[in-house]
Amino acid sequence: MLKLFRYLSRRDWGLMILSFGFILLQIWLDLSLPDYMSEITELVQAPGSPMGTILSAGGKMMLCALGSLLAAVVVSVCIAHIAAAFGARLRLGLFDRVQAFSMEEIGRFSTASLITRSTNDVTQVTKAIAMGVQVVLKAPLTATWAIIKIANKNWQWTLSTAAAIGILLALVAVTMVIVLPKFKRLQTLTDDLNRVTRENLTGIRVVRAYNAEGYQEEKFKTANDTLTKTSLSAVRTLACMMPNLQFVLSGLSLAIYWIGAMLINSAAMPEEKIAVFSNMIVFSAYAMQVVMSFIMLVVLFIILPRAQVSARRIREVLDTEPSLHDGARTDGEGAQRGEIEFRHVFFRYPDAEEDVLHDLSFTVSKGQTLAFIGATGSGKSTAVNLIPRFYDATGGEVLVDGVDVRDYTQEALHNKLGYISQKAVLFGGTIRSNVAYGENGAPPADDAAIHAAIEIAQASEFVDALDDGLDAFVAQGGTNLSGGQKQRLSIARAICRKPEILIFDDSFSALDYKTDRALRETLERACADATRIIVAQRIGTIRDADRIVVLDEGRVAGSGTHKELMASCEVYRQIAYSQLSKEELE
Repeated sequence: MLKLFRYLSRRDWGLMILSFGFILLQIWLDLSLPDYMSEITELVQAPGSPMGTILSAGGKMMLCALGSLLAAVVVSVCIAHIAAAFGARLRLGLFDRVQAFSMEEIGRFSTASLITRSTNDVTQVTKAIAMGVQVVLKAPLTATWAIIKIANKNWQWTLSTAAAIGILLALVAVTMVIVLPKFKRLQTLTDDLNRVTRENLTGIRVVRAYNAEGYQEEKFKTANDTLTKTSLSAVRTLACMMPNLQFVLSGLSLAIYWIGAMLINSAAMPEEKIAVFSNMIVFSAYAMQVVMSFIMLVVLFIILPRAQVSARRIREVLDTEPSLHDGARTDGEGAQRGEIEFRHVFFRYPDAEEDVLHDLSFTVSKGQTLAFIGATGSGKSTAVNLIPRFYDATGGEVLVDGVDVRDYTQEALHNKLGYISQKAVLFGGTIRSNVAYGENGAPPADDAAIHAAIEIAQASEFVDALDDGLDAFVAQGGTNLSGGQKQRLSIARAICRKPEILIFDDSFSALDYKTDRALRETLERACADATRIIVAQRIGTIRDADRIVVLDEGRVAGSGTHKELMASCEVYRQIAYSQLSKEELE
């Protein structure tokens, strides 16, 4: 957990030092109260004591209490600022690290776990920081200072206080041994609950369509009950400790007064009885300070184990180095601008036993259209995902503009690309913010460029029909739009960047044949200088491509134009005849 302290800023350290100063002031004021209490006790019992002296001692006692209150308020405000700022920077650090992750690291942690680590785990750590800054300094100092003040009072009282502290420490040790494993499991179970909830919300349409609400409720109930039982078990253990602490505290008070009563009874002179009574009052107050200091440490120990687990989970993310490392190149070879080449490319997913792609080799030049087609699971999307480096090839080279993609900075590489994913992704905001999304090393797109991109993507008809036009609201995930509308806006977003290379990962599947054809014809005219990579299932979408690569179980089964493949590639012919008649294909 200490390694996370690097996220504390200079301002935080300054506030912490200020807090320590006020904590010392608060300790001194709190430990001054018993002295004034002793003085008042002696004055009240002494005959002829002036009332002014008693009131003066009482006034000083009230000032100490008020000063302690004000010091505590200042400390609380400073600690609140430290914890809030620390949590904000920790969340930002996690977000930045996750942004740099490849799909391999994201898959390793899982989306649900990354969300939990960025929210619940950060909250646990900030709670520990907020309490720890106060308790770690205040409790030991208060206890040490109080022990020094009472060390020479009476050995019987000192022994009873030491016994109470020993019992407290034993209780804490036993409790931590029982509770710590449960706290470790709680965070993992929270991940599971988030995963089930996220899965249900993401697939809510399918759940309702199949009347699977009961099944999903049972899955959630299982995860929720397991989390609840583990949490209750940990809380019950801690709950059992608190009455025991109170029992020790009450037992110490009883022991002090019982020993005090015996000492007063054995004193011969009235003055000695008053002195013993006064010492008993002072010792009782200081002993309570000592025990309360240890109880504060106990409360910290209750929070600390879960915070340590959370800190370890946060560090796992922060200490994970992305598998994709930036190169130094910011541009390719000028003579090969817009060119993509695969040289004997192999790829295997992390922890997989076999390669998904086997010895892929092909070249597509600037302004050409390259299409991939093949059966489901043949490796089409995997192949195009190597171009933007969502994964790195495990063998061979993928070149863009004559340069290996691993030699580019990721920003420079992505600036060359316009990517349309297999599943249309839109962000909460407006149509304008979605189409003009991202940066391409150029000023933000103006309305004219946005409208042009929307028109090329065949989306102008429905956008112009909206009351607010480009300012029309888009819900998170585009849930207020149809599949075809989302897909066309995703295509418009890529076109608006004016990239060198456009990658369509099965991005025409939600379009009807008429819109599909109109879009491809418009792309051919408006984006003639851009290299186009198309993954598709429909022959009609790719038959006009300059080159078609047919994949079968990750291998190239054929490569060429539509006519060439119809003559030479059996896999392509089977796909073609399954979709269109012989007359339509001719």
